[in-house]
Amino acid sequence: MIDTLGRDVGEGAERIRLDVEDGIALLTLCRPDKLNGWSWESTRQLGLLADRIRFDPDVRAVLLRAEGRAFCAGIDVTAPGGAITGDSAAERTRNYYEGIRWVHERFAVLARLPQPVVAAVQGYCLGFGFELALMADVRIAAADAVFALPEAGLGVAVDAGGDLRIAREAGAGWAKLLALTGRRIDAATAERLGLVQLVVPGAGLDAEARALTAEMAANAPLAVQGIKRSIDAYADAALPAALDRVAMTAALTLTSEDAAEGYGAKAARRPPHFRGA
Repeated sequence: MIDTLGRDVGEGAERIRLDVEDGIALLTLCRPDKLNGWSWESTRQLGLLADRIRFDPDVRAVLLRAEGRAFCAGIDVTAPGGAITGDSAAERTRNYYEGIRWVHERFAVLARLPQPVVAAVQGYCLGFGFELALMADVRIAAADAVFALPEAGLGVAVDAGGDLRIAREAGAGWAKLLALTGRRIDAATAERLGLVQLVVPGAGLDAEARALTAEMAANAPLAVQGIKRSIDAYADAALPAALDRVAMTAALTLTSEDAAEGYGAKAARRPPHFRGA
């Protein structure tokens, strides 16, 4: 079950760490042993920390980063509470629909922060990880970064709107190519498509990302926040209605037989056999 009421993070359950230094909120994905795999709990913690940042007068900009060799390799299928249940197929679909809508709301807290958000990406940035990075205002990637939306190969939809944001940044054709094939692209290709704004050597990622974030933090807060809101109002005009469609598509596919087949095939390291059911 999703914890929608708790405000605390239990000992050893931390998925994201928040530190504030010199006007910058550092949001760090801190499960490197799991390649920072995402879960319902990760989403809950992201929302809690973004809420804290929102009204902090000491935070002028946000740097979203990750420990270890991967930014986020996608969903952590071993995380507790991964499956949503229901007494019938209809109820389970409905519960998934509300669960995905809840995820969208938590992610929106990050994406709609008044402060600008910079994402620093290294290694694998797959599935939910790619979608998370796309919610930042600006992305800087290490040369070794790899991006992909592999969901269709598992029998599920791209459920956090990453394909929509790719369509916004790179065009509908590229969004369809990446989301419908699951192809991986390197950092140079992501930069060429406008999905990443800067590519740097891996050893210099943290320093370059901090410098870029500090550059934003040094400017006048009211001007920076107003500029961000104006650009978002233009770029995201069609996003809310499209995300609701995404939530329903995600709910239908997550409860499908194809999804079970897709995940089972991946675990067994065999090609999936999808039936459209």
